[in-house]
Amino acid sequence: MGRAGVPDTRSLDCSLRADPLVVQRAEVVACSCVELRFGFGAEGVPTSTSRTCLVMERVSYVKCVLRTPQDTFKIKPTLPIVLVGRTERVQFIKLWLRKISADCRFFSVWTPMTNHHHFGEYQTENFFDEMLDANGVPRQGAEPLLKCINELPPGELVTRQQSIERALMRMGITFTVYGDEAGTEKIFPFDVIPRIVQAFEWRHIEAGLKQRIEALNRFIDDIYHDQAIVKDGILPRHTLEKAKSFRKQCIGLKPPKGVWCHITGTDLVRHSDGAIYVLEDNLRCPSGVSYVLQNRLVMKRSFPQMFADSNVRPVINYPAQLFKTLSSISPDGNPEPTVVVLTPGIFNSAYYEHSFLAQQMGVELVQGEDLVVENDIVYMLTTDGLEKVDVIYRRIDDDFLDPKHFRKDSMLGVPGLLDAYRQGNVALANAPGTGVADDKVIYAYVPEMIHYYMGEEPVLPNVPTYICERDDDRKYVLEHLDELVVKAANEAGGYGMLIGTQSTLEQRQEFAKRIEDDPRNYIAQPTLALSRVPTNVGDHFEGRHVDLRPYVLYGGDSVWVLPGGLTRVALKKGSLVVNSSQGGGSKDTWVIADQELDATDLKVTL
Repeated sequence: MGRAGVPDTRSLDCSLRADPLVVQRAEVVACSCVELRFGFGAEGVPTSTSRTCLVMERVSYVKCVLRTPQDTFKIKPTLPIVLVGRTERVQFIKLWLRKISADCRFFSVWTPMTNHHHFGEYQTENFFDEMLDANGVPRQGAEPLLKCINELPPGELVTRQQSIERALMRMGITFTVYGDEAGTEKIFPFDVIPRIVQAFEWRHIEAGLKQRIEALNRFIDDIYHDQAIVKDGILPRHTLEKAKSFRKQCIGLKPPKGVWCHITGTDLVRHSDGAIYVLEDNLRCPSGVSYVLQNRLVMKRSFPQMFADSNVRPVINYPAQLFKTLSSISPDGNPEPTVVVLTPGIFNSAYYEHSFLAQQMGVELVQGEDLVVENDIVYMLTTDGLEKVDVIYRRIDDDFLDPKHFRKDSMLGVPGLLDAYRQGNVALANAPGTGVADDKVIYAYVPEMIHYYMGEEPVLPNVPTYICERDDDRKYVLEHLDELVVKAANEAGGYGMLIGTQSTLEQRQEFAKRIEDDPRNYIAQPTLALSRVPTNVGDHFEGRHVDLRPYVLYGGDSVWVLPGGLTRVALKKGSLVVNSSQGGGSKDTWVIADQELDATDLKVTL
């Protein structure tokens, strides 16, 4: 008991809890404490969806939990009652209970139960929720997680969240925000509630990603050789030639095994219709996979039992699969090739990831100054002299890769690297020139690429896209700027974008001028109602919008998709921008294993 005989709300651990989301009527006999939750229905009668709690001590009999105005609620008249919740709701419940029994005695506590997280009060609103359906019922695979969280003692979830944040800080998991006056180095925000992907849904996503990467690889190979897709009128020639990331220096290149895009990160979103759409492709230097691995590590340490109960597929084998993919493209078929990770250096936004992946694969992390080209062969400078390099996982954009062929002022690349690559003496992942597929105007033609190169219907559709260089599309976009999302063709990280529904008249006028001045550089898409995932907000959960970036590895012999990916979350309420540079964070992504899945997959610890 707390002061003045009022029960301490921090220690109200009910020996029996009637959950109105599951139990419509509950009889309780002779238990020490019971908690019932109410909201307000159309009839002005308490229902089961608010944050107001009715806590009764020394209960001897409770008839039922209200679900409709026709139900009855009976209590023993002399029970002391503690009401916990918002003031206006507490007062309403008081008045309603007095109608039942004039002898009820109350203790009133005017603040919500401290750090007592549960999903009984969570609202999906009008969005597709990845964990609960519109009726609050857990989706397939989410039941063990919800059960575990609901059973945590008050304050425990906050404690574990804080523990994870401290662990991430100690591990140095950071990213860089360029131009931020408060400092460039940031800890990547993380939310403890994971995103769950059901097994059957992952099969669909995986099939769509494999199809898409195959079509994109054929497209890139085509445009740097025969350009058949242009000659046949599928892709306009001026659209290709005006793509800033189309590299004429790469025409005629023949990468090992004909593979251009070895590592891909494809951004997926779910709309309110429940369908999964491809938002954009990332083929140059896709980042974020290190956060996937580290998020899983800290979650596994904090909630070990939940992984076993939920049959979550592991992600820990990504570095091994990445090394296998890189080794498979060694030009001379060397079974033990020398692989390096080429980084721009410590000031790059993804430097943490560069060093992490190099360490996990057991290969050298190098900068341009550590490599030299002699007689079209790439060597690494070591304390023992020059060592031949077979494969370079480059995390440098094309512009800075080789000052001899690209930007002359680049101090980050390796002079002569493209010559060594053209001669087949070194492999580069991803191949130079793949960034043309990152162009958001080129993105709009991917469904046609799948039809053209593979004769198939896309498994994963694009978000409907208006191409501003088309007269009719441009006219529609300019007339509906307040409804659409406008994107620059070659920007990333949430920059160069207008969200019409959240914009001002001045911002729309500015973008209208940009579109009219350079229509080739802009596309527009409908404002999607991105799906949401419950997110820890203080002492309760609220839905926050998310996307998903799975990672795909392609070595030529097969395509492998990491079972999971980076779930990015817009931590600002109502925001649709999930990018870390714009205030977004991340969540762990749990792909639930198939019943038929090989048992060895689940034996991997993470």
